[in-house]
Amino acid sequence: MTRALRWARLATFTYFALNGFLMGIWIVHIPAVEQRAGVDHAVLGWLLLLLGGGAFAGMQLAGPLTDRFGARAVVPAGAALCSAAVVLPGLAVGPWTLGLALLAFGFGNGCLDVSMNTHAVQVERGYGRPVMSAFHAVFSVGGVLAALVGARTLGLGRSAAGTLAGAAVLGLVVAVLAAPALLRRPERAPAAGGGPAARRRTPARVWALAGLALMLMLCEGVANDWSVLATRDVLGAPAATAAFAYGAFATAMTAGRLLADRVAGRFGPVAVVRYGAGLGAVGLGAVVCAPSVPVALAGWTLFGLGLSGCVPQLFSAAGRADRDAAGVNVSRVAGLGYLGMLAGPAVIGPLTHLVPLNLAFLLPVAFCLAAACAAPVLRPPAEAGPEAALEQDRVTA
Repeated sequence: MTRALRWARLATFTYFALNGFLMGIWIVHIPAVEQRAGVDHAVLGWLLLLLGGGAFAGMQLAGPLTDRFGARAVVPAGAALCSAAVVLPGLAVGPWTLGLALLAFGFGNGCLDVSMNTHAVQVERGYGRPVMSAFHAVFSVGGVLAALVGARTLGLGRSAAGTLAGAAVLGLVVAVLAAPALLRRPERAPAAGGGPAARRRTPARVWALAGLALMLMLCEGVANDWSVLATRDVLGAPAATAAFAYGAFATAMTAGRLLADRVAGRFGPVAVVRYGAGLGAVGLGAVVCAPSVPVALAGWTLFGLGLSGCVPQLFSAAGRADRDAAGVNVSRVAGLGYLGMLAGPAVIGPLTHLVPLNLAFLLPVAFCLAAACAAPVLRPPAEAGPEAALEQDRVTA
């Protein structure tokens, strides 16, 4: 294993941590930004759609650019754009300026997200074993660090604009310093029929992976948005106790991602998604039927542990489907997955007008079961070349 590859892996960890930190520092300051901009919760909810729309657009642009110019060029640019844009919401003074700020920040985040995941696939290919889940775990660690920093600065009475500006400067420095360690773009193989690789159609298998990402990330979004509320309203837990529902899910998710690479290396990505999504269904099913808070907390823990390794395997499989179109393929999976995460509140909310909140969770339970059944789509086709054949051997071992 070369020294350059080890440095590239460290740089990838750095960019994932930076992305998690920038998103976390924004989330911590949402109430302060809302107050400064003079918008209510309803308006903020609509404006957050611009954040998601900007991220989706950034993902679709960054994919082809990464394939054309290489992650070494696009990752630092995306990190710099995301870092510079994080300060904008803190400067917003009304709904229009806040909307534009969220659109810009979402766009930068989408560019960084796809390009760094594409580079992670390249690093994983160099290592010859699964390493993707650990990158996603470090993203979560970056978010935890941002929560700690944000809590400290808010406790000291620092303004949101000032803290976000500090995060922007830090991000710009990190974006520049980590860039030289990134891997150069691999040599492009000639496309079938002599046409450029950029014109290849996205394979049906990649769209299937994107569909799985949409379902599984919608399930993640359900935990993010509804776990605390369900524990409080359905089981009557105090607010402080209900907060442990999301804490249990997030902690299990981070711990699971730190372990998932070893599991994937031993049993293959198909097993990670099949049994992980199945465990997620069991955990959320326990939440649906929970007679008490401890049972619900155990259910959220199992839900997070089960889902933890699934989405990184989807990104890895999409990037490996075609080396020369890895960026485009990852952008398809990441884009639909992100839409799924945004759709969580929109899907569950209306269902609560028909059934109790805990019974509405039966929909994501069904999605988990569907993902478990569809897990074999991660198995590379035998005709995809020597790299896929090696992967096939490990998957079926």
